Amino acid sequence: MRCTHTLGTTYTFDNRHDIPTDRPLIIVPNHQSMHDIPPIIWYMRKHHPKFVSKIELGKGIPSVSYNLRHGGSVLIDRKDSKQALAQIAKLGRYIEQHNRSAVIFPEGTRSRTGHPKKFQPTGLKMLMKNAPSALVVPISINNSWKMLKYGKFPYGIGNHLTFEVHRAIEISKNLDEMVAQTEALVNSGIKIEA
Repeated sequence: MRCTHTLGTTYTFDNRHDIPTDRPLIIVPNHQSMHDIPPIIWYMRKHHPKFVSKIELGKGIPSVSYNLRHGGSVLIDRKDSKQALAQIAKLGRYIEQHNRSAVIFPEGTRSRTGHPKKFQPTGLKMLMKNAPSALVVPISINNSWKMLKYGKFPYGIGNHLTFEVHRAIEISKNLDEMVAQTEALVNSGIKIEA
């Protein structure tokens, strides 16, 4: 994050809620770029966030790949739903047991224009089933996509990335309703700018 300040990038992480540290969390943001992740790690650090990540990121990226493999996150093969769901269930059980947090991007892949994609609910439901005492924390991310607007070079300059943390939600028995409510909250904070 500090490196991107040289490009005029600024960050606002707006969390007006007292989120408990003695319960597991399922953090559910929209996904715009790889620049969504460091602010969540930093600003939610007291909740020890672990990520549901694609298996391709487990190799070849210095420090990132190592941390994904050994830091409690799970790597899923998006072409193998059985493997993916087993890993997500394992993460759910882990956060339930250790009062940690899991971060899942239910859109499945990042939006390259900032417009939200429809949630793919299966992974989120699997986390909720395996961490029933968790609170669901929706986060709306804006302008992160502008960092990679032109690809990895040149980077976007002068962007203001915002992260709005919404009120945490207790998990109910109706998981479809939970997913719809979470998606509506995340989308409510997304502002599309050119």
